[in-house]
Amino acid sequence: MNRTELTQKLAAADFVLWDLHLYLDTHPDDLGAVAQYNNYYKQSRRLREEYESTCGKLTAMKAQGVEWLKNPWPWEKCGCDG
Repeated sequence: MNRTELTQKLAAADFVLWDLHLYLDTHPDDLGAVAQYNNYYKQSRRLREEYESTCGKLTAMKAQGVEWLKNPWPWEKCGCDG
C-alpha cells in the first residue's frame, strides 16, 4: 500500500472508532458495538504501525528527540509515494 492508501484507510478506521466511542458513551452495554470497537481499534493500530514503519512517524510527538528534523522527510522515503 502506498502512503495515500494507508492515510485514507487509517482516517476511515479512526473515524469509525470515534463514532463508536461516542455511541458507547450512551450505550455501554451494547456488546456488538464493543466488539466492533475492538476490531476497528486493532485495524487502526495495524495501519498506524504499517504507516510508521514505511513512511515515518505520523506526529512529531511520536518521534524520539529531534528525529523528525532529520532527513529524509517522511514524504521523501522510498515506497511511500502517493
